[in-house]
Amino acid sequence: MSEFVDVVRNRRMTRAFTSEPLAEGQLDRLVDLASRAPSAGKSQGWHFLVLEGAATARYWDIALPAEKRGSFRWTELLHAPVLGLVLADPQAYVDRYGEPDKAATGLGEGPDAWPTPYWTVDASMAAMTLLLAAENEGLGALFFGVFQREQEIRSELEIPAHLELVGAMTIGHPAPGGSERGRSSGRARRSPDEIIHRDSW
Repeated sequence: MSEFVDVVRNRRMTRAFTSEPLAEGQLDRLVDLASRAPSAGKSQGWHFLVLEGAATARYWDIALPAEKRGSFRWTELLHAPVLGLVLADPQAYVDRYGEPDKAATGLGEGPDAWPTPYWTVDASMAAMTLLLAAENEGLGALFFGVFQREQEIRSELEIPAHLELVGAMTIGHPAPGGSERGRSSGRARRSPDEIIHRDSW
C-alpha cells in the first residue's frame, strides 16, 4: 500500500529529459499496464501513436517550429526519446454497445446517444495509468494538450479523421531540473473536504 502512495505522491510532470532511449520492451510494459485501466463495456477504444528518437521531430517541427524555440522555456522537453499521442475512437464504443448484450442501452445508435463521451473518459484514465506506470519505473512523463496546429499534425502523422486527439505525452529519463514546476504549481491543492459532497450537494 505504501508503495502505491509513494508513486502517486511522487509523480510530477517532467519537462526536461535526456535523450537516453527507454530500455528494450519498457514502453510495451508501460502500455500494457495502461491497457488495464477501466474501459466501458471493455470497448478498449484508445490508441497510442508513438514517435521515438529522431522521429519525434515530425511532431515538434509542426507544434514548435525552430523559429519559436528560442523563447520556449522547456527546451529539454524536446529531448524526450518517446512522444505519443493519446487517441480515442468513438466508433469502437458505438459498435460495442450495438452488440446484443449492450443493445438495450441505445448507445449503439451513434456518438450523439452518449450523454458522456466514454471514449474520452477511458483514454484519459489510460493516460493517467501510463503516467503512474512511468513514475513506478523511475521515468519522467508529461501529458499536455495539443492546442495548436492539430490539423497539420494529423496530416503529417496520417491520423484518421474519426479519432479524437485527447492529448500528447512525452516519456523518458528525467534530466537535472526535469521536475521543475510549471506556472500552475503554486495553486493550492483542494482538500478532501472541499471535494467531497455528502448525501447531497
